[in-house]
Amino acid sequence: MFYKPEDGHGLPHNPFKAIVTPRPIGWISTRDGNGLDNLAPYSFFNAIADTPPQVMFSSLSSKADRDFGKDSVSNIRDTGVFCVNIVEFALRDAMNASSAHLPAGEDEFAHAGLEKAECETINCPRVAAAPAALECRMTQMIELKGDSNILVLGEVTGVYMRDNCLIDGIFDITTYKPLSRLGYRDYAAISEVFSLNRPGQS
Repeated sequence: MFYKPEDGHGLPHNPFKAIVTPRPIGWISTRDGNGLDNLAPYSFFNAIADTPPQVMFSSLSSKADRDFGKDSVSNIRDTGVFCVNIVEFALRDAMNASSAHLPAGEDEFAHAGLEKAECETINCPRVAAAPAALECRMTQMIELKGDSNILVLGEVTGVYMRDNCLIDGIFDITTYKPLSRLGYRDYAAISEVFSLNRPGQS
């Protein structure tokens, strides 16, 4: 099968997100200028550089009660900071609950029953139970082609790792099973890893 997106795929559901998998989930926490906190998951998320460490996520829709994008993007535009919380399998239901369409200013941490912790380098909350969190300062916000498609780039200014995830000096993802987004309504939890040496490496 081959199709051009502009012509449509003719399938019951769009296969694009099922093809580009697995995708890490950026569980983005923000605080607005009035001190109100927000938390939402984004599956178009990834690390994009390591010196200095930088990440990206994109928001694909808008809200009627915001004049620009969704709550996360609006807050980041106003404050310039955000935190990426890593989602573990054990937090899957809380992550899903935080994706609810709530009115601007309503706290998804409370809605999902999550405890907050304060970030160290930015004025922003993080998910206290998360296995890791990346504190970020926004470097660019780019409006992409399409309606309300907004790309957010950030530099990591602080890194939190839960102590029980560090095994012999290695951040071991099998200790918490990171959750990844697939297509449709599907997710996967990573529990097994293997290593490969690049050609020429011993």
